[in-house]
Parts: sequence; structure tokens; C-alpha cells
Amino acid sequence: MKYSRRHGITVERPVSFWIEKERLNSRIVDCLTVILRTKGCSWRKCLMCGFSREFAEEAGEKELKKQLDYALSHKKPDVLKIFTSGSFFDNREVPVEFRKYTYRKIEELGISKLIVESRPEYVFNCDCLNMNFDVEVGIGLETSNDFIRENCVNKGFKFSDYVKAAEFLTKNSINVRTYLLLKPPFLSEKEAIYDCLKSIEMCEKYSNTISINPVYVPKKTYLEKLWKAKLYRPPWLWSVIEVLRRSVKITESDIICDPVGAGSNRASHNCGACDKPVAKAIKDFSLYQDVGILEDLSCECIDMWEKYKEYEHIARFDFVSYYLK
Repeated sequence: MKYSRRHGITVERPVSFWIEKERLNSRIVDCLTVILRTKGCSWRKCLMCGFSREFAEEAGEKELKKQLDYALSHKKPDVLKIFTSGSFFDNREVPVEFRKYTYRKIEELGISKLIVESRPEYVFNCDCLNMNFDVEVGIGLETSNDFIRENCVNKGFKFSDYVKAAEFLTKNSINVRTYLLLKPPFLSEKEAIYDCLKSIEMCEKYSNTISINPVYVPKKTYLEKLWKAKLYRPPWLWSVIEVLRRSVKITESDIICDPVGAGSNRASHNCGACDKPVAKAIKDFSLYQDVGILEDLSCECIDMWEKYKEYEHIARFDFVSYYLK
């Protein structure tokens, strides 16, 4: 077994893998999600990203093959979703020969769909054209607003770069999954809702699926420093509900959301009493695309959320002014 000198962990096992439900041509099927331990993201500068710590320089083609084989040995899924700490089509992070190996395994096992992620600049390395299975490439646009993406996320690319990449994929019959952040650092709750809805409007014509990602606060990140200083609160689950309800009037693309860690202080949460049923409704909506699932939700904390939306920016300004004295 090969171990990473930096982490003292094996590089022949993935960071994590699990079975979850996924939509496939309006059907609900099993999806194997695998987080590979790679050499790491080439950018590695996003303010809220915790995946940048899950890398190992020793992870080459041989090690990645063992990671994938280990995950696939547990269950044959209908959909295979592969995450890395960066981009699947970055040749430095994910070798070409490993990608070819992945495609062969998918065809051998009769898997129907592959979902991967990539920054826009690496999309043009896409080598899974004309396959016997469906392919969907996720792009972490985060927001359609270039100012917010640059100054609040530090993503390192423009909306125009996303458009070029999405158009390239569409031209080659590959589906596009666009990832949007709900409440990037420095935005108030109200600003975040507006920004997310505006981003849906801007990217819907380039997207087959739009994934709303409520911000989670990972450890050892710049965002965690803001959170510990009480300069940031993850979004309310009610804000997620509002975005999902209003999004169906904006786009015909599938809108999905899987709020990581929902209910914890580091993740999207309400008062605590309603977190579980609200988070379940969000996941059910993502699977069935039925907005009616979101209609009968209620809790006493809705009034508090409404007030929070209206006054957070005032409290934030006062606190920041005090904090900087």
C-alpha cells in the first residue's frame, strides 16, 4: 500500500465514496459518487474551498486507477460521478491515460452516465466525445457577476470564459451542469438570494442542470476566519427554498440542490427545529423537480429569517466598523 509523505494516508484509496440517488432522464437511479485523491487543483485559491487540502503529490495514473477500482468494486451504479479537488480535464491533476481507463471501465460495466467537474480553461481537453454513455460536465461558475466571482470567491475566470466552455460542450453533445454558490463571502442574505436568481437567469440557456450550492464553511480556510469572527453566517435553509421556488419561473433546466451539512452551524441552517424536514424537502425537490414539495413548509423561525434578510446588512456594517477599530 502506497502512502503520502505529506498526509501519512494511503493514495490508493479515494478520499470518500458513497451511493446516492440521481436523476437520469426523469428516472431516479443509483449514483456512485467518488472523490478521488489527486495531485490537487492547479488554481487552489478559492476563498471557501476545503478540497484543496485533500491532495497527494504521489497520486499518479497507477494510484488513481486503484482508487477508482476500489470504489467500483462495491457496487455497479447507473451513474458515476467523479469529483477531484480541481478539474477532471486538467492533465497535470488527472492523467490522460487514467481518463481513458475510466471511460473503458464505464463501458465494460454498462454505466449509463458519467458526471465530472472542470474549470473552464480545461474543458477544451475534454476527451470523452462520442461515447456510448451520456456525459455531463459541471463548471463551478458560482455567480454570473464577475465582480463577485473575482472579489468574493477569487475564482480566477470570467463569465465569458464559462460561456465559451459551455458552448464548446454543447456543440459536442455533452451536457452542462452549472454550479452556483448561494451566499458567497461578503454578501448579505438578501444580496445572495438576488445574486443567485440573477445567475440562474444568466446561465440557464447554457445549462442542462443548475446546481445551487449553499456555502459550507470548511476548516482551515479564509472563510472559516470570517465565520469565527462572526463576519459570516451560512445561508438560511429558507433562502434555499426561496431560490428554488422562484427558479422554476426563470428556467426549464433541472434545478438541484444538496445542502452539505444542512442543520450544522457551518452549513445552511434555520432554527434547528425545522432543519431536517426542510433539508429533506430540498433533496426531494431535486430528485422529482416538483415545486409542490416546497409549498407546505412552515416554522416559527420564518419571521426571524424575514427580519434577518432586511437587517443583516445594517448589523454587518456596524459589526465590521467595530471589528476594524
